[in-house]
Formats: sequence, C-alpha cells, structure tokens
Amino acid sequence: MKDLVRRVGQRFMVGFEGLTASADVKALVRELGVGHVVLFARNVAGPQQVAELVRELQEAARDASHERPLLIAVDQEGGRVARLREPWTVWPAARAVGRTGSEDTARRIGAAIASELAACGIRYDFAPCVDVDTNPRNPVIGDRSYGEDPDLVGRLGVAMLRGLQENGVAACAKHFPGHGDTDLDSHLELPALDHPRSRLDDVELRPFRKAIEAGVASVMTSHILVREIDDARPATLSPLLIASLLRKELGFSGVVVTDDLAMKAVAKHWTPAQRSVLAARAGCDLLAVCSGHDAQVEGIEALIRAHESGEISFKQAEASEARVRALKERFLAGYRDPDPKQARLAAGRGEHRALADSISAASGIPV
Repeated sequence: MKDLVRRVGQRFMVGFEGLTASADVKALVRELGVGHVVLFARNVAGPQQVAELVRELQEAARDASHERPLLIAVDQEGGRVARLREPWTVWPAARAVGRTGSEDTARRIGAAIASELAACGIRYDFAPCVDVDTNPRNPVIGDRSYGEDPDLVGRLGVAMLRGLQENGVAACAKHFPGHGDTDLDSHLELPALDHPRSRLDDVELRPFRKAIEAGVASVMTSHILVREIDDARPATLSPLLIASLLRKELGFSGVVVTDDLAMKAVAKHWTPAQRSVLAARAGCDLLAVCSGHDAQVEGIEALIRAHESGEISFKQAEASEARVRALKERFLAGYRDPDPKQARLAAGRGEHRALADSISAASGIPV
C-alpha cells in the first residue's frame, strides 16, 4: 500500500499558500508522496526567498526518502502571466515577440528565463502558450499568444521551448487542443469550440504538431469542450482528445499535464475525486491541483482507490508513471538545492533586461 501511495503521489502537482512551505504542502509531500509543486505569485517575495522556499520543499521530500527531488514549476510566460516579477526580468507579452517574428529572439527569451528560474531551483516552466489568437473577445488568451497565424505561433513557440530546454528547464506547450478561439474564461466557466476537424487541423493543432516534432517535454490540456470530437467532456477529461488525438494521432510521447483541476470549468461539474480519476483515465500523466488542501487529498485518495479497483489499469498507470519519471530524470539530473545568493545574482541580469527593452521598442508594446 505504501508503494502505491508513493506511485500515485508522484503523479500530482500541488500549490499552496504562503511564502514558506506550509504544513499542508509538507504533509502532501511526506505522507502522500506528492512529487511536484507549482509556485504562484502568492509564494513569491524575491529571489533569495524563493531559493529558500525551494530548499525547504526539497527537504520535505528528503525527509520522506523520495527517490527523486521535487520538480518545481511556475507559469513564466511573460506579459501578464509571469509569477516572478521585479527584480527578475519583466518580459513583454508573447504578442510583442510575435510582432518581431524573430525565432532567435524567442529562443533567447527561453534561455534567459531558464537561467533565472534554474538559479532558484525551478526546473519546469508552463510555457510557451501556443494558442492561436483568432478571437478578439477571448478573455484569457489574447496577448499571451504570438499571433493569429498558426505557422508564426508554431515557429516562435518551438524557438522558445528550445531555449528553455537547452538550458535545463522543461517546457510545456499549452493549452491543448487550442484555447485561442473561445469567448469564456475556463477559470470561471466551461468554454466550447464548435469548429469542424478540418479547421482544427489547419489552425488550432498546427502549433502543437510543431512543438511535438521539436521534442517539447510536456503538453498542458485545456478545460474546453471540442464538440466535433467530444461533446460531453472537456479535453482534460476526454480519452478521445488525449489518448486518441494527442497520443495516437499526433504521436506525443512526453508528459501530458492537466491545467489546474481546481478551475471552475471542471470544478463546477465534477467532484475532486471524479476530476482526478477521469483525467487519469483520459490519458493525463501529471495532475495539477493548485489550491484547496482537502480537494488535493480527495483527488489523490480517489486515484489510489481507482488503482486498487482496477478502474485505472496497471498498464496505463505504469506508462504514465514512466513518463513522469523520465521527465524528472531528464530535468533534475545532477540537481542541487539553489544558492540564495546565486538566485539573487541571476535575477534581472543586464543583458536580459536589455533584450526585453529591445523587444518592447521593436514591437511598440511596453514591457
């Protein structure tokens, strides 16, 4: 039983409140084997503090004799979605990079972000956003996209993910199969796409194909209905979209990570236990529950029961566990706890700020 708890816990990523490791998050790591933690602005005060926080989280994993360190993640896209602000480099939104059209620029941004994150012990960035900006009424994507041309989005997304991964930070192409043409915010409601499959192939899926071909480490699902493929369950919970489309058709062999399972698009319709089990059955490998300790525990315990009952087959569970393990092995190779002094020195380096300013000047979009 203890081994099963650890195996299941390794498939969860959790968030928590506070600038130091809370008792709740330590309990999840120590008692339920949770293997991944995501940081938000609520956890961030400065580089030295983040480095100390990461060291504290890793100490909890060592106390519990985890086989591998925690993989610490953050959303650091640039623009309005950036959890690390001053004194780290403040990057312009992806739309500004899209206006430059420069793959070299996107790659340099990825490399710069990777160096600042890695210095704090963060080895997983939920970027790039490869949604295509085709709906001006979209409340959640907009300038987070490189633009309305799927080929441009694919080119720049690939360049950024290469900059991240070549410098030791796992990248994540999001939000599969494409959140750019919705008019609802999935943090609050369940959006839907009504496009035919031909349109999805021509627009939404094209950047994901390019990212997969380039070896992106992970793909994040979206909580949106794609009625042409599955009119009952959003992508995160749909085997038709994850196991069939993403895995079999597009040939993705890396880690599939859910968008936050606490978001209302799914939380309004399924319990924490249902969300956890349905996402795993759909083919998601890493389950993100970014808030709510009780919901986190409920989700983990539900997946343990699903393993015990056979609702999640051993073969499927083993494949997901192997992919998560490979991700950690790749990006935590030679891991050492961050040095707070080095974290401070790496944040907001002069050449990074100069790059951000040059993109702003070239695009006409302020940082």
